[in-house]
Amino acid sequence: MAIREIFQEGEECLSKRCREVTVFDEKLSKLIDDLFDTLHKADGAGLAAPQIGVVRRVAVVDVDGVTMELVNPQIIKAEGEQIGEEGCLSVDFSKNCRVLRPQTVTVRAYDRTGKLFERTVSDLPARCVCHELDHLEGILFFTRKYQGK
Repeated sequence: MAIREIFQEGEECLSKRCREVTVFDEKLSKLIDDLFDTLHKADGAGLAAPQIGVVRRVAVVDVDGVTMELVNPQIIKAEGEQIGEEGCLSVDFSKNCRVLRPQTVTVRAYDRTGKLFERTVSDLPARCVCHELDHLEGILFFTRKYQGK
């Protein structure tokens, strides 16, 4: 386990669509452990692999009592709306802004062992899942800035 460098806006790895994970091995487990270690050291809510320079579909979330490792995740259901302030460990805080996200999402993903699961989360954990999955598509949150009142 290790604390990894968090890449900042402008780095190419943050603007690429990540590749699917096809091998569930010790290397993947180490990546997930490093993501959690780096996330906790930075006092964040979620972290995606491209934020540490790895262009693979892997993210972790640890916020409000919800801890998840997400490999090849996809949102299969979204309900409601929430508008809230977002920031990012890869983006200068001056770009924090309000973003419209679903209130509740159901995510389908694999864990580090290759076991498929589904989990439904709401509120801040739902916002965090959406934010991290955007990273896997090469999308940064401020491009979704809420323009309403």
